[in-house]
Amino acid sequence: MKLLLVLALLGAPVPTLPEDPRIEWHHCQLNAADAEGAALDEAGAECGELKVPLDYGRPNGPQITIALSRLPATGDRIGTMVLNDGGPGGPGLSMPLRLRTAMKAAGTRYDLIGMDPRFVGRSTPIDCKLPFAGWPWAGGADRSSFARADRQVADVAARCGAHAGGYLPYVNTRNTARDIDRVRIAVGEQKISYLGYSYGTYLGSVYLQMFPGRTDRVVLDGPMDPERYSARLLRTVGPANEAALRAWTSWAAARDATYHLGSTPARVMASVDRILRIAATKGLRVGTYQLDDGSVPLVLFGPLADDRDAARATYAGIVRTLLDATSGPVEPGPDLGGFLEGLLTPASSQLASAQIAILCGDRAVPRDRQVYWRDIQTHRRAEPHFASLTRMISPCAYWPVQPQEPPTWIATSERALIVAADGDPRSIYAYATALQKHLPNARMLTLKNARKHGIFGEYGSDCVDNTVISYLITDRLPADKTC
Repeated sequence: MKLLLVLALLGAPVPTLPEDPRIEWHHCQLNAADAEGAALDEAGAECGELKVPLDYGRPNGPQITIALSRLPATGDRIGTMVLNDGGPGGPGLSMPLRLRTAMKAAGTRYDLIGMDPRFVGRSTPIDCKLPFAGWPWAGGADRSSFARADRQVADVAARCGAHAGGYLPYVNTRNTARDIDRVRIAVGEQKISYLGYSYGTYLGSVYLQMFPGRTDRVVLDGPMDPERYSARLLRTVGPANEAALRAWTSWAAARDATYHLGSTPARVMASVDRILRIAATKGLRVGTYQLDDGSVPLVLFGPLADDRDAARATYAGIVRTLLDATSGPVEPGPDLGGFLEGLLTPASSQLASAQIAILCGDRAVPRDRQVYWRDIQTHRRAEPHFASLTRMISPCAYWPVQPQEPPTWIATSERALIVAADGDPRSIYAYATALQKHLPNARMLTLKNARKHGIFGEYGSDCVDNTVISYLITDRLPADKTC
């Protein structure tokens, strides 16, 4: 972007993009082990690749590949809808399968486009060769554990510089928005519709700002505040997650006969506190994994973004296993075992690399570790379980390159439907109201008394689902509405 501005000021020709981006569509399954591709093929989807510039300031320079899927409309076609599942850096190739069902009568009326964003999944990948999932990581109980975690995130940044440094300047949300517009052109649409969850709401907002007039129907679910979005995006969600934890202790106490975690909320919370205390002193042995006060807060944080009974039962099983581990080694169940494999082994290196790189490429953060230490200490009393996690320093404080463009200021008259739960522990409701101020022609659909991140097609609210589906079919935005 800076290059384009300089060339314009000098009177030189501004680089232009080729006008005929093309996608070669084909079967999705790559090999016999490719279950995702097989499911897409079975559903009648097709997959393809789109070449886009690595650097949009040099449109005829090196190209990278964006991997796409398309599930064609089978009914009275409305248009094309691009989907994003958040992350940042979440893969999206299989999203059309889930959304075709969730959208019910609207689902067959759109060509649904799943997209692995640049450097994610089947798209040209980056991989920092991380020995574990890298970030977020808790600062722990004291200064020595904070220093240990600080060294870990600094090592993540160094690995990314060593293994992916040539790509890092071009990993950011603005370039992903540009990629989406290339997809729009390649599928032959004047306008596209868009549905994004979580980080996908920020990406969608950036697209609305950068490419006005190029969207039809837009749904932003689990919205981000565009002013607060950065690698410090978790910093303000500690209180909401403490509240979600307290609500879960009441649920678990009512089921003490099943989980034996305590017959009152206070006793259940005492079990959680014991887990954190032992993790910070002796550590916990769970299967082949050694857990400490850097990893346990994330294990306790991760599953809290869903207050439905099945999710709470899963969480209770995880807490029960961790509590048993305070007395000696235990074996994890499949839910905890899978979570720990993703967290503590290289299995998630590529996914984590992309997530970290996008956050660091979008917005700079303070580089003084004392800023983070003081922030944690200030909030330990009010946020005893999660302050050391949500306020901890990130690899972006050590990132080897600075963001190449300033953050996108969102102030556009484009239309959208914002979907938010009033108790969302990940993207708090204040973020939704903030986003609506940046999108004054957007309307807000609020689900009350729900602690869930991601609502449409996921939570089971007929009121929310039917309102979204009606908008997708009719293009009539509802007035601000509460379900």
